[in-house]
Amino acid sequence: MKVYYECAPCFLRQAKEALDLATDNQSLKMEIMEELVGVVYSDFHKEAVSNVVGTKIHRIIKDRTGNEDPYLLEKRKGNEIALKFLPKIKEILKEKDGLESYVKAAITGNLIDFGALGVNFDVEKGITQNMEKELALNQVPELENELKSAKNVLYLADNSGEIVFDKLLIEKLKEYNVDVTVALKEKPILNDAGIGDAIQIGLDEVAKLVSTGTDSIGILYADISEEFKKIFEEADIVISKGLGNYEGLTEMELGNKPVFCMFNAKCTPVAKSAGVNLRDNVVLKL
Repeated sequence: MKVYYECAPCFLRQAKEALDLATDNQSLKMEIMEELVGVVYSDFHKEAVSNVVGTKIHRIIKDRTGNEDPYLLEKRKGNEIALKFLPKIKEILKEKDGLESYVKAAITGNLIDFGALGVNFDVEKGITQNMEKELALNQVPELENELKSAKNVLYLADNSGEIVFDKLLIEKLKEYNVDVTVALKEKPILNDAGIGDAIQIGLDEVAKLVSTGTDSIGILYADISEEFKKIFEEADIVISKGLGNYEGLTEMELGNKPVFCMFNAKCTPVAKSAGVNLRDNVVLKL
């Protein structure tokens, strides 16, 4: 996805939050912010790809502060919030156990995102309200049709915390007799989930876990490993969670492969790109 004008202040807002999480050294934060303003100045133009710029910014913060995982506590908080709400979500799914309900639960987990929504977002309130919303863009029937003839599914995970709800959907997907592989980050970036985060919540019990081979925000084809490129190419269906993966996938040549993006449109640029309203829930086949 190419940047929109709203992306520029968002890059700097997110940079400030990441710096505050990464270090208490005020002079160092000033030095790094000067550099990041320069990145936005040089790299921000109408043909720039949003998650390419974002990845560069967060890599600089990690490198310059020496903090490889600034969002570590936020990721733990995300898992705690998700586990707290898991019994409530399961109760809802007992009453409505179709694929669409599980998809909605997974998208509700997408609200556990301190990068897009900020560290002060009221996640608990957001989860409760979001489960009651309908899908503004609903291509779940197309997904279900594809699942009937598929043998394997590649599931592109997004955030820590969110993966607790992803596990519910993955368990549902396996009722269609497909093997599920979950792709996670090689190294920390924002509050994205890594293999260690996934093992913590037992995701390895229901799916094969693999690394994308990089720490990019979402999928950046130029960055992912050759091993992961092969996994991507051999998948019958790709299910993509979150904004970063959507931003990256829209810049890739996908051919005829069915790719389904599931997310809450948490920012105006993504909402514009998908043709929905801000905070809408989306299942979109690319």
